[in-house]
Amino acid sequence: MQRIATYDTTLRDGSQGEGVNFSLQDKLLITKRLDELGFDYVEGGYPLSNAKDTEYFQRVADMDLVHAKVCAFGMTRRKETAAEDDVGMRALVDSKAPVVTIVGKTWDLHVDEVLRVSREENLAMIRDSVAYVVAEGREVVYDAEHFFDGYAANPEYALETLQAAAEGGAGIAVLCDTNGGSLPERIAEFVTAARNALPIPVGIHCHNDSDVATANSLAAVASGAVQVQGTVNGIGERCGNADLVAIVPNLALKLGHDVLKPGSLEHLTELSRYVYELANMNFRNGQPFVGSSAFAHKGGMHVHAVNRIAHSYEHIEPELVGNQRRVLVSELSGRSNIVAATTRMRLQEDDALMRRILQRVQDLENEGYQFEAAEASFDILVMKEAGTFKPKFERLYYSVDVDAREGQEPITEATIKLKVKGHTEHVAGDGDGPVNALDTALRRALLPHYPNLERMHLVDYRVRVVNSIEGTAARVRVVIESADENDVWTSVGVSENIVEASWLALNDSVEYKLHKDAGAIVNGDAPSESPSEPATSR
Repeated sequence: MQRIATYDTTLRDGSQGEGVNFSLQDKLLITKRLDELGFDYVEGGYPLSNAKDTEYFQRVADMDLVHAKVCAFGMTRRKETAAEDDVGMRALVDSKAPVVTIVGKTWDLHVDEVLRVSREENLAMIRDSVAYVVAEGREVVYDAEHFFDGYAANPEYALETLQAAAEGGAGIAVLCDTNGGSLPERIAEFVTAARNALPIPVGIHCHNDSDVATANSLAAVASGAVQVQGTVNGIGERCGNADLVAIVPNLALKLGHDVLKPGSLEHLTELSRYVYELANMNFRNGQPFVGSSAFAHKGGMHVHAVNRIAHSYEHIEPELVGNQRRVLVSELSGRSNIVAATTRMRLQEDDALMRRILQRVQDLENEGYQFEAAEASFDILVMKEAGTFKPKFERLYYSVDVDAREGQEPITEATIKLKVKGHTEHVAGDGDGPVNALDTALRRALLPHYPNLERMHLVDYRVRVVNSIEGTAARVRVVIESADENDVWTSVGVSENIVEASWLALNDSVEYKLHKDAGAIVNGDAPSESPSEPATSR
């Protein structure tokens, strides 16, 4: 079993993605989380690019990291400038990062037309820059920018640039598919050529412009690469980088390589969602391994098979990466879906109850509800049909007022009156809109009785017209995605009034949280493997 080093560049390459902007605190928190899981390298940024990156290296030096090595990223020296006199090179050394990653030009097109230096000078820039940093006692990772385009255009010169880095003392040459245009066959061929030509090991750094960055990374490892660079969730410029959240389990579970620390794979889903939260990005439901739909089953035939032998429709056990199996419920569901979806409710199998639940689902979906993406509301429905639902609060009244005046931002205030544990709570709250104001008022009323709601927050809010033929009187479906420190759940509400639809979804979301914390719902309790078909038969 070979150790494949994981090199995370979420904080630099990932932050170049559209809409991604990490604060200094975000970067430090992500660094700590990556270290805890056993990522080998964490690239923090370019210390000369901005004040935030400069301070990051100052702050991270005081962190008690156990495993990860922090890397400072920068370019080779400028042309006709000694490395020790180059301000960028000095900034890399002054960062005090134990590892310095130097990127250099590999493609002769870039040397001739972008740098506009002689090819010999480019080789000297690479060699001198690496040698200077090595002489300062730092480990050097050399990133060969545009290697695959450069090797395709001029293989002899591309290999000469790698040789220059090796001569300077680089510990590894990382081959970059910077344009993201290569396919796995080319990756495998060119990685093999580089590995055979160099006295140092090679790594791989892929972008996802052809949607094969994961496949390319795995092909590189199969051809001898010993380090994989990428980002959490594949975030990055243009179409993103190789997704380490997919690459790591493939390396460990499918190919048998040693990656991360023992026991870390089961925290991948948590890591993925943590980075999405800090980046203020929506989760990708269909993301392999960690997405909420990655192990979701809807077709009745599929669900029936999963109930008997889970791996008949799942390529791994979801728990291996910290995810969970989900059975979706809709008007097309059969009895198998209902039985499987109610497992976490700890209900005894009851044919009459299952029929009532299915009929209720079909009736509500005819009105515009959709439960396949609203498990929280489905669980509330099941408890109501089973007679086990005990509401944690009762709405007596609510009112939402929007005050919009010319030249001023609208002001929204919600007033709510609830009965909670025998007490009447009458409170008001303001917000950026009706839903935010309702949420604020509801929390204000409930927090004295249920302080654990402090850890719950709204992740996403979506509205869709479900019978547009009615025009402005059409029903709307509101879907709210919520989360706490452990789980993510979705609720739904339907009404001709968008505020009422929002209230229904919000009500279910809060009730779900309170019932979950009380143990009435076991999140993730799903059908087990059939005893006659052991999981190891995968």
